[in-house]
Amino acid sequence: MATIYLMHPKHGVKIASMEMEAQHDEMNGWLRFDPDEQLNDLPEPSNIMLEPRRRGRPRLEASE
Repeated sequence: MATIYLMHPKHGVKIASMEMEAQHDEMNGWLRFDPDEQLNDLPEPSNIMLEPRRRGRPRLEASE
């Protein structure tokens, strides 16, 4: 079974297990890459969370 590494600028990185799957993904904007080589030439993924969202009501500041 082949292991084909693909990267998409919006969706990140995935691994395809068949050549046919990789060819289909390439038609949809995915790029093949070799994980052993440096990834400087590929676009940086944009699906990284910057900061976790806070839940609940904001705390009231204690007045002195």
